[in-house]
Amino acid sequence: MSDLMRQLSAAPRPLIMGILNVTPDSFSDGGRFFLADRLDVDRVVDAARRMVADGADILDIGGESTRPGAVPLGADEELDRVVPVIEAIVRHVDVPLSVDTSDPWVMTEAVRAGASLINDVRALARPGALAAAAAAVRDHDAAVCLMHMRGEPGTMADHAHYEDLVREVIDELRARIDLAIDAGIPRDKILIDPGFGFAKNTEQNLRLLDRLSEVNRLGFPVLVGLSRKRMIGEITGRSVSDRMAGSVALAVLAIDRGARVVRVHDVAATRDACRLFSAMMETRQG
Repeated sequence: MSDLMRQLSAAPRPLIMGILNVTPDSFSDGGRFFLADRLDVDRVVDAARRMVADGADILDIGGESTRPGAVPLGADEELDRVVPVIEAIVRHVDVPLSVDTSDPWVMTEAVRAGASLINDVRALARPGALAAAAAAVRDHDAAVCLMHMRGEPGTMADHAHYEDLVREVIDELRARIDLAIDAGIPRDKILIDPGFGFAKNTEQNLRLLDRLSEVNRLGFPVLVGLSRKRMIGEITGRSVSDRMAGSVALAVLAIDRGARVVRVHDVAATRDACRLFSAMMETRQG
């Protein structure tokens, strides 16, 4: 079992995954690590250190934007962004690193560089991704997170049509899990993500969040990414940069329904909320 999966299994509380997007065009924090169109690796390392000091248990490194309408990135450019960052961060912080990618080549090189989790919004659907992830698990003790999405980031809004939202999300996740296991990825190396905001509108996101415990019944640790999502803006009227309170509230609601990992931009605020929630639950149980 990878260090991440051992940590997840042993942790008495959900883990906090800090988001580090080394992209110029991500919906919330794109461009923050670029100077004159050049990625500043030292600046990323400083941000990683701050996130760990704030309480991040995992750092998720992404080199390609998956916001709605995002243009796919070539593997060479994605590699040039994520591999130097992973190599630099592993020398300075002692937490597991995740690579947010769908490209099999990037998966392979990122894990070699030190990533211990492949976090794929396409659930290993690209050609070669299943084999690459299986090799990473076998050779480097990595883990994988399979996310539910329909279509591609540029077209996913056209696929937000469901007869029975929760059942279909669960069935489609189960199909990807079965393919991953058939490819040689052990069950205890798999996390799942219901894909909030990916081929789902605000009303569907709320319904899925309310019934997240049903996704838990698949028997895999559930990771959720709700931080600064469009649904918060549609409900509160807040801009992307002013959605911390909404993000923290949704993280706590997800934890209450069984999420084991919350992927967030605002680590310190989320950690405080998690501590308060855990204290309340301990009081209730004691």
